[in-house]
Amino acid sequence: MIGLIGLIVSLALLIYLTMKGINIIIAAIICSVLVAVTGGLNLQTALMDNYMTGFTDYFASWFLVFLLGAIFGKIMQDTKSAESIAQWIKATLGTKRAVFAVVAAAAIMTYGGVSLFVVGFAVYPIALSLFRAANLPHRFIPAALVFGSISFTMTAPGSPEIQNIIPTEHFGTTPTAGGFIGVLSALIIMVTGGIWLGKMVRQAVNNGEEFSLPYKPSSNDETAAAIEDPADEEVPVKKNLPNVIVSFIPLVMVIILLNILSQFMNPTAALLLALTTGIFLACTTMNGFLKQFWEPLATGTQNALVALANTCAVVGFGSVAAQISAFDSMVDALVSMPGPPLLGLAIGVTLVCGITGSASGGLGIALPILAPIYLSQGVDPGSMHRISALASGGIDSLPHNGYVVTTVRVICGESHKRSYKPIFFVSVIVPTIVMFLAILLYTIF
Repeated sequence: MIGLIGLIVSLALLIYLTMKGINIIIAAIICSVLVAVTGGLNLQTALMDNYMTGFTDYFASWFLVFLLGAIFGKIMQDTKSAESIAQWIKATLGTKRAVFAVVAAAAIMTYGGVSLFVVGFAVYPIALSLFRAANLPHRFIPAALVFGSISFTMTAPGSPEIQNIIPTEHFGTTPTAGGFIGVLSALIIMVTGGIWLGKMVRQAVNNGEEFSLPYKPSSNDETAAAIEDPADEEVPVKKNLPNVIVSFIPLVMVIILLNILSQFMNPTAALLLALTTGIFLACTTMNGFLKQFWEPLATGTQNALVALANTCAVVGFGSVAAQISAFDSMVDALVSMPGPPLLGLAIGVTLVCGITGSASGGLGIALPILAPIYLSQGVDPGSMHRISALASGGIDSLPHNGYVVTTVRVICGESHKRSYKPIFFVSVIVPTIVMFLAILLYTIF
């Protein structure tokens, strides 16, 4: 009982520290100590063995994926192809559909394999100008970016995002696993979440809210980004950007190659080859816009190390949590839960992802434990793959999620108090409801 209370308190503390801007690695270590002490674990073993094993195993397994994904994103950013795509969407949809334009820009680039963090930084300036022109509340920009980046694009069949690749390692499936129900689930999340987000924005406007930037941070505020003054964008500047069709080519090729090659080889290896091809195509087709070659490689590497280390930190925390007896009791309860086996798998994955605040980190902890159990019961691997991916994209987006923190505080300069509520609706509630709907559909059909 004490161990369970300690786990709950440590999770609440991890969320609190993250929202306060404490580095996620430091916060994860502090909370791991709390879990170990309350769970009756040897502190030295918990930190030196359990925590570090979880940290280093995840690093070793996914370093190359993070590395190539970050480099690809940085190349797309430096060649201005990401901006070209965003500007094309802006011109096509216009300010009247500002919210949809931001979501679409983020979704297209994310589904094309561009790193989440690069997507956020690339699309935010476009979102800023669209929301200003439409006089929409700035506090909804983080929700639009998060919704477009991680709610339906990372869990949909065929997606090159790591959350859709990890299940292939445990179920022996391909990135397109889950069939029509998987596609339908992604579409429902996209449409329902988009309608809900648009409704929340309209309601705020009807209540008298207008476009206004959040506070301008002081020079010693390390957790918020410097926010541009509205006057900075009064005069539009025509930029020399690559052709939008050429800009799309690397993204399309990553998706096509991943889903073709994964039929004949390990999906992770297929993703690495697809990303490498995307980098090569971006560099060659838009060489005139790439001022330097080695610099984006170096910057992309640094970005990958930071993103991966943050994820590894929460995986380490989850690895410590997995050692306490309360965790074993939870697994036993899930396996013996009445109802379809997919329900126990889904709840197990989504709870661990919520504990770690990471979709990929939660999958990395939950699937090695749960996948063999449900495979031995004869559950269809394809449906388990898609349910696992959908489950990872629900309560992982609690306030301590690394991408949520980065988008809210660093990219947009907002606060959780002002901007997290719409994120919760479109990135936690909607995907979780659709996950249960998918379970029902897979059970029936």
